[in-house]
Amino acid sequence: MFDAIRVGEKIYNMKNPREVHRCIVFVIRCFLHPQKMERLQRFFSSNEKLARIAEAYGFVYEQPTRAFFYNKSTFNERIKLVEEHMMYMTKHLKGDTAVELYQNKAIKLWQSQDNEDPLILKLFYHPGQRKEGLMSVWLDYEGEALYQMMFWIARNKAGDWSMYIGAMQGPNAENSREIIKKVTKRCHAYRTKNLILHATQEVAKALGLEHLYAVTNYGYYANNHIRRDRKLKTSFSDFWKESGGRPCADQRFYELPMTEYRKAMEEIPTRKRANYRRRFALLDEIDASIAKSIGDLRC
Repeated sequence: MFDAIRVGEKIYNMKNPREVHRCIVFVIRCFLHPQKMERLQRFFSSNEKLARIAEAYGFVYEQPTRAFFYNKSTFNERIKLVEEHMMYMTKHLKGDTAVELYQNKAIKLWQSQDNEDPLILKLFYHPGQRKEGLMSVWLDYEGEALYQMMFWIARNKAGDWSMYIGAMQGPNAENSREIIKKVTKRCHAYRTKNLILHATQEVAKALGLEHLYAVTNYGYYANNHIRRDRKLKTSFSDFWKESGGRPCADQRFYELPMTEYRKAMEEIPTRKRANYRRRFALLDEIDASIAKSIGDLRC
């Protein structure tokens, strides 16, 4: 029998009244859905790696019980989503890599080589991101996440392994506009949100996935909630469309290209070509680094 009280006391801060309330709600939900929770427990007990992930990251039991990931997701859909993501990660990454990612260890994908403060792309996960995904691509600057792309891995309706982006999150600092301007200049006028999407596309390919989907404004998980103050700073749908995405039959998702469109030099005004060459060289460097970093860890 699934021990909801033990798990709840482990994942929530029982010294915080709000967290105590969340724990009580979690336990009630588990008691109302015993068969679903026992299914999850059987899954995470089915092999040693999965058991260690669940022990390190007990939120795998909480996420299916809450209205997370995307708008109007069902309990059964969330269970399947968690199972498929963890199955893929443990099967396709060598050794303890998948386990360590849920033990607060990052995988560095790329680091800038200029003389300024390093820009770092990494694969990382933090429980604070659990509403929107099960893993993230981070763009790290001065020790802080400048941009994050939260995602999960699951089969699409045709059965193909795919990446699903649950949200994109930008900087929250007071001087974020100045930071973005500075980093954009370092990247040869390449916008930071385009950079994090580009890196995510490369991660999807390096992981051997076949499709890339992203949650729309309508599909955003917070639309499950009654509150109306959960406004998006950036329109996901507009950005996905701008990035070559096309709407799916399910209006909660866009399908994005696996590879970013790159202009031919003939399409670029002569005065801008030198800057574009530098930008493309940077992207080629990032692509090669991501492919090697993840390739070295794949089974």
